[in-house]
Amino acid sequence: MDLGLGGKRALVAAASRGLGAAIAQTLSEEGCIVEICSRSLANASSTASSIAAATDGTVSASEVDVSDGGAIQHWVDDAASRLGGLDIVIPNAGGPPQAVFDDTTPESWDAAYALTLRSALMFASASRPHLTRGGSMLYLTSMSAKVPISQLSLSGVFRAGVSALAKTLSTDWAPFGIRVNHLIPGRIATDRLIKLDEDAASRVGISFQDARAKGEASIPLGRYGEPHEFASAAAFLVSPRASYITGATLQVDGGAISTVS
Repeated sequence: MDLGLGGKRALVAAASRGLGAAIAQTLSEEGCIVEICSRSLANASSTASSIAAATDGTVSASEVDVSDGGAIQHWVDDAASRLGGLDIVIPNAGGPPQAVFDDTTPESWDAAYALTLRSALMFASASRPHLTRGGSMLYLTSMSAKVPISQLSLSGVFRAGVSALAKTLSTDWAPFGIRVNHLIPGRIATDRLIKLDEDAASRVGISFQDARAKGEASIPLGRYGEPHEFASAAAFLVSPRASYITGATLQVDGGAISTVS
């Protein structure tokens, strides 16, 4: 299926590795002009070069700390100026540190807010002037946005806020023809998931292999997802093929989230 993404101008934040990089590569494969960012310019540039070489596409890199609202504003405005506008914006950020509530501090909550929810707010306000009819914004969160996870208290609280933001914006921006959706990754085989399994193994005194097997056993499809599977869902949601989908939450989780709504 041709998703109709050829020539679309796309920003993907925090995309030097993991799910962000997978989405950037898929969008480039579909013909998008892609801009990515990372806190490390070297990492972002390396990823951009690799994607461009693999896809024969146009991929540019910038250094942006998404916990800095001013940095987000500058990147979005600069990219939109160079590209003549924006069609797709995918806010993204690395997850806050693992912590149960009793181990958190006011400072850790402030930092998690800046990284997770405030960055989502800033991407919305910075991007809106550059998005026109047919534009799309796609927020990425995690399973903790729907199912509280004790060790991810910092993440869960603010990612639930991002989910609510996406739903709010989808209503506010619909009259202007701008779609906003929300994508939830389940247990996708990335470096972050490896770290979570390593921590889980250490916490309960089992091997990493046993921790992974336990994680996979909890998924109805019986395995972890691959980054390209998540990225394919993202590409569809921001494409013209999904032109009547807004305000939606899509789970790419192998059936792991068992809630009805």
